[in-house]
Amino acid sequence: MKPSLYDLANPLRFDRIARAALPWLVAATIVLMTLGLYFALFNSPADYQQGQSVRIMYVHVPAAWMALFCYTVIAGASAVGFIWKHPLADVAAKEAAPIGASFTLLALITGSLWGKPMWGAWWAWDARLTSVLILFFLYIGYMSVWRAFPDKTRAARLAAILAIVGFVNIPIIKFSVEWWNSLHQPASVFRGGGPTIDGSMLTPLFLMGGAYMFFFAATLTQSMRSELAARRLARLQEIDARSSYVLVEQ
Repeated sequence: MKPSLYDLANPLRFDRIARAALPWLVAATIVLMTLGLYFALFNSPADYQQGQSVRIMYVHVPAAWMALFCYTVIAGASAVGFIWKHPLADVAAKEAAPIGASFTLLALITGSLWGKPMWGAWWAWDARLTSVLILFFLYIGYMSVWRAFPDKTRAARLAAILAIVGFVNIPIIKFSVEWWNSLHQPASVFRGGGPTIDGSMLTPLFLMGGAYMFFFAATLTQSMRSELAARRLARLQEIDARSSYVLVEQ
């Protein structure tokens, strides 16, 4: 039988499943990343307007997808932890934040590198650029809340509220190019009428997107294992300290 959400609530059971899954996640990341880079560099054409700079797309676009996806995971896990008190939900949200922030920073940097030859500027206060920058600050704020409060229960609740409220920025990012005048082109992959990008470009784009997704899953899995191990160690040290205190008092 497949493990349910509440089966995974047991940290020891989660660790056992995660340990078995981790090598497969890493292997999938390596395979898809290798294929994605090969197709992006050697098996896809240069754009007739953008030239070779279009290849930045294969790093930038999946990073932007993952920036939104990771925050969605954080908001969803935060809601589960806040409402149903799932013991691993807050851990998942907490450990997903640095990964999501890294993807967001990568999207901002590669977007700037791509924008310079296309727009003639490293940065413009475009609606999408600005909303993605706000997303990056939301990640930073979320991580800062966790670090600001030593009480993990209180930190989890405050961070969850920030994550849930901040989720309003996700649809703003998604639809900003349709709601406001934007330097960015409208959606060309995930759209009602189907993709407008040629298949030779879609293949490396999806391969890189899959590689990023498996990288996220592998990194999140290992980070959660490390966090749970650190919490177990902290509890054991606390128990040991209390036992020593009682012995001294006696």
